[in-house]
Amino acid sequence: MKKIFYTSFFIFSLIACKNQKTAAQGYQGQGKSAVVSTLSKPVQKQWKGIWSFDNESVFFSNDFESGRLNGITSDGNNHYTALITAENTPINVSPWYAFKVWSNTPKTITIKMTYQDSRSRYYPKISTDGVNFTPLDSANFTGINKGTGSFGIKAVPEIVEISVNISQKPIFITAQELYGSTRVKNWIDSLATKPFISTYEIGRSREKRAVNLMEVSNGKHKKAVMVISRQHPPEVTGFLAMKSFIETLCGDSPKAQKFRDKYDLFVVPLMNPDGVDNGNWRHNMGGIDLNRDWQNFNQPETQSVRDFLIKKESGGYEFVFGADFHSTWDDIYYPIDSTITGEKGKIVFDWINNITNKLPQKHTNVKPSTTIKPTMVSRNYFYVNHGMPAIVFELGDNTPRDFLKEKGKVAAEELMDLLEGQD
Repeated sequence: MKKIFYTSFFIFSLIACKNQKTAAQGYQGQGKSAVVSTLSKPVQKQWKGIWSFDNESVFFSNDFESGRLNGITSDGNNHYTALITAENTPINVSPWYAFKVWSNTPKTITIKMTYQDSRSRYYPKISTDGVNFTPLDSANFTGINKGTGSFGIKAVPEIVEISVNISQKPIFITAQELYGSTRVKNWIDSLATKPFISTYEIGRSREKRAVNLMEVSNGKHKKAVMVISRQHPPEVTGFLAMKSFIETLCGDSPKAQKFRDKYDLFVVPLMNPDGVDNGNWRHNMGGIDLNRDWQNFNQPETQSVRDFLIKKESGGYEFVFGADFHSTWDDIYYPIDSTITGEKGKIVFDWINNITNKLPQKHTNVKPSTTIKPTMVSRNYFYVNHGMPAIVFELGDNTPRDFLKEKGKVAAEELMDLLEGQD
């Protein structure tokens, strides 16, 4: 049996948080976010189309939602070199790639993956339909100029070579699973067949794509939970956990029905549709990290959510919990420290502890923040401007997909229990 797995070179240290004020001693997460300008910057939009080689017998394409392939060369003997570059710089090292390859005749080819000012963060996923993905067989993966240490971008190879079998049926080679705006909208619409769920636009992105919101409400109350996801395009694992989280809250269980009898739920599952569909590493098409724009609101995507929250609050809504789903090197929670939120923020730490107790096989790191101004990030804006206990919920790039689903489900169930206890 061939060995297939989601990580070939990441070794994670997972140590549980012992109390709500102490961060885990394993992965410490990112440091304090730097204050940066969020005025739009130039973006290099990639060319999209089809490359052909060997007398038009081998083809590569990035011409689909979330595609990213900036260049490809033939080196002879069925060897190719792919170039992956970012939309602009400086940028977080999240080198997203996604392309299709096929051939008129069956053959095995080798592709060398090279990156602009980065290393090989994401382990390749393979698909024949763009929907169902599996990690590349490890026997077909070779790291070049291997990194140092056991964790983070410095630990991964600078370049990788992968071998794939191709034929007339295109295969997708991607950094993570594909969830472009069309697929996400189809998911929203599938849930919106339920009578208590509606979906509508709350704004438009810089390239005029819809910023869609899903509303779960029976119209009887004015307390609500706010959830957002995919501010950063490659962060698919966060989206997958969020997807399970939302499906559980919208489910048919007695607990979910009781939750919806008392609370509304508002969800923006795709905050950065331009970045996602253009295959960006991090930014929107204004060249900005959206999760630094919750102070000055220079970008239309953050403006859309800000205006929505203000409108709902002016209409009498009280927001009781907010979550922003992301991905990083390992599962980690970023709450606001209880020395700032006091009793109001206790629900966030109770939630973390309850999830950890239910899923002891993977204790998650916790890093509370003691800095909330300038707001800049969504969690801080939610709390400072709307009094909403809030958290950035990060899932590891290589967290097993079945566990992501289970964690999203457990997170929803524990939140429902805690909110029930507050009534």
